[in-house]
Amino acid sequence: MRRTPKLRIVPNARRWGVVSGLLIVLAVGSLFGRGLELSLDFVGGSSFRVEGIGADVTPDLLRTTVEGVGVSEAVAQVSGSGSERAAVVRTESLVPDGEMARAVRAALIGVTGVADVQETFVGPTWGERITTQSLRALIVFLLVVTLYISVRLDRKMAVVALAAMAHDVLITIGIYALVGFSVSPATVIAILTILGYSLYDTVVIFDRVKDNAHTMGEPGRRTILELVNVSLNEVVYRSINTTISSILPVGALLFIGGQVLGATTLQDLALALFIGLIAGAYSSLFVAGPLYAYWKAREPAEQRRIAKVAARAEGASEEDLAAIDVSYAGRAPITTDYVRGGGRRGRRRR
Repeated sequence: MRRTPKLRIVPNARRWGVVSGLLIVLAVGSLFGRGLELSLDFVGGSSFRVEGIGADVTPDLLRTTVEGVGVSEAVAQVSGSGSERAAVVRTESLVPDGEMARAVRAALIGVTGVADVQETFVGPTWGERITTQSLRALIVFLLVVTLYISVRLDRKMAVVALAAMAHDVLITIGIYALVGFSVSPATVIAILTILGYSLYDTVVIFDRVKDNAHTMGEPGRRTILELVNVSLNEVVYRSINTTISSILPVGALLFIGGQVLGATTLQDLALALFIGLIAGAYSSLFVAGPLYAYWKAREPAEQRRIAKVAARAEGASEEDLAAIDVSYAGRAPITTDYVRGGGRRGRRRR
């Protein structure tokens, strides 16, 4: 039987806060510094696809060739190998079959030696529609999640879970800006998927905290900080195993599908998932858990419990502990525990 580790996750919350703060600063700095590179689906433009190109045709060669005919800025990507090697060159919006579009096709035919170039025009309205629908779905998702966690677990847990999800998405988007990957509809899908992974880990941890709540006993035996730390240690192996088993196939998509096979669509999807899975596992254990513990510890009832634990550790007498109860009397709100007979008298009976 595997032993439960004894990691000091909650006591070292300041360290995790510094790590998260640095990651968020890096993400925000990348967003404002380099910005996001939106794909053709969002900004609109023209796309030229060339199939059956030789091994000597590079993205830089295609880009300089297209810009040489008067296009202000072009982005070229090459995928595949051998006879299936192909390239896609994206430019600003050009009039379909117009003078500039014909010049681009002629230049690509001349530099690659192929017989035909496929031209596609994409307007920005499709990308705008995807963004609008995604935002609507995200709002509904967050409302349902908040309501469920508030009813099933605790309102503070719901707020912390949302904060952890925002933490993961911000870091993922920031790294996208940092590495310069293009944000495509596949990226949007991956980011929405990240929310589910992050939420799953966080809810598992909070559910364990609730299950262990009965072990706190009488005030003065265990604090909420100790309870959350024990609960985190009980699920840390499960969280790591789940994350690793999810990262392995995603890593295969990113490094083999995207880098080796040249499937750029898979690369857009896999990078967001890869970063988000790691960020989700980290935030659930080292952000959501400690954040909830210290927020919960600010409640009057938990302050009294912490004071009694500290006093008992210093060898306080029962009179001293009773005095602490008196000093906090009237500060603790009336909760459903008292209405159901689970207040002070109910705890003494246990």
